[in-house]
Amino acid sequence: MNYTGLLIALAIAAVTGLAFGLYPQLDLALVAPFYDPVSGWAIGGRGWLLVRNAASWIIALIAAPAAIALIGQIVRPNKTTLMPGRAALLMLLTLALGPGLLANVILKDNWGRPRPIEVTEFGGPLTFLPWWDPRGPCPKNCSFVAGEPSGAFWTLAPAALAPPQWRALAYGGALAFGAAIGLVRAAGGGHFVSDVVFAGVFMFLLIWVMHRLLYRWRA
Repeated sequence: MNYTGLLIALAIAAVTGLAFGLYPQLDLALVAPFYDPVSGWAIGGRGWLLVRNAASWIIALIAAPAAIALIGQIVRPNKTTLMPGRAALLMLLTLALGPGLLANVILKDNWGRPRPIEVTEFGGPLTFLPWWDPRGPCPKNCSFVAGEPSGAFWTLAPAALAPPQWRALAYGGALAFGAAIGLVRAAGGGHFVSDVVFAGVFMFLLIWVMHRLLYRWRA
């Protein structure tokens, strides 16, 4: 969680924002190959539920040691726990604030962008809107930002705590996990590509700030 990573995340946000803001049809073009007017979306129904459940279990298994460690420190503060308190706090706070509050409460319930499956270009009843326009007709649980990919990209938090020699590999795994869940959601008409990219950017920025607060800016 250094300044190089921060600059890369901000650059990705700027490029994505400009590209999909100036040319919003890119979002439609990138998910169009996953849609067939006759058979529908490439991934849906039971297939998506299996992926969603598997991703949820992976995230829960990664977060569980942090919860156990934090409870252990509260109940028995003088005993050794599974991980240091700050590490557990980083993981649990970012999980609650990122996928929990920022993605699924603040943005998805107030940013009325319709999902791909809902827009007229793919057989739905609603008008397509670019990522930057929150005035859409979707009332709740909308497209921006991507919820499940936000949870998958949250694994950047435990990756930041990996030993230095494994950290690059851990970051790569977290990014691949988030991108894979995002691809599945796009293939099922659940999200546009810009929703997924911004989910990754927002999770990284939140984790970066919390990591700085807990490990670098405490004084």
